[in-house]
Amino acid sequence: MKTRHSKISRRAFLTGAATTIAGAALSPVARAAKYAQSSIQVWSCGGLAEAFRPANAHFKKTTGIDVAYTGAFAAALGKSLLGSATTDVFAARVLKLAQKLRQTGKMIYFKPLCFTRYVVVIPKGNPADITGLSDLGKPGIRVILAPEASPPGGAAANAVLKKAGILEAVMKNTIEKGTCVQRSMQSLVDGKGDASVVEYRVTRLPQFKGKTEILPIPTEYFPRPPLTFTIGVMKNAPDRALADDYVDFIRSDEGQQYFHDAGFIPAISAEGQQLVQKLGVIDA
Repeated sequence: MKTRHSKISRRAFLTGAATTIAGAALSPVARAAKYAQSSIQVWSCGGLAEAFRPANAHFKKTTGIDVAYTGAFAAALGKSLLGSATTDVFAARVLKLAQKLRQTGKMIYFKPLCFTRYVVVIPKGNPADITGLSDLGKPGIRVILAPEASPPGGAAANAVLKKAGILEAVMKNTIEKGTCVQRSMQSLVDGKGDASVVEYRVTRLPQFKGKTEILPIPTEYFPRPPLTFTIGVMKNAPDRALADDYVDFIRSDEGQQYFHDAGFIPAISAEGQQLVQKLGVIDA
């Protein structure tokens, strides 16, 4: 599952984020002195944590700026931000959340960050000879799902199956209906079932990487709302220049590589740009 990045010139990034990356002769401490604060607060959907953690370490190394990062349930974070809570930068899941934050004046702007994709996962060796999504509805196939997992985990997998027209058949084959996607994934790795439907990013988590086989699912079966992740600067960010430069870094070739490695489709990739247009991920 490789994602081909589009050839984006570093010049555009360096021009927009000169205070963070340009000026290689300057030490991180010297570059940090250009900002009004020595740290930045970043909140995101918890599913993005595997990408944000190394990206934040890279940002600190090149700028000297500490990143106070929180990854949690995006809807809960969004609700807090629509209230009295504040952060400098917020990476939301579901486009409507970013749009609502903009409409209420809580967010200054947002930009597309990345997209997720769904796959069929099977144990090593493919003992049930699964060849694609439709096979999950065949008699005798043992399916493991997490329909009660926190949104959009369980609901999204069900939406994929419903769009494919096999939800009812697959539910009859489901031998384990869990409440946590990662626990269900572990059951599959342990050979307790023949197949499951998860986000590709889950297969890239350290505890699962390389432990299953992966089959693609046609994109027309993907539910639209949970596909999109955005990143935006909040109204109350005390250092706008720093917040802008952080967002520019995360959307640069260097920053987006961490999201690719974590199993996401980077917004700057050719596939990501197609999804930006298809899903209307534009801050209007």
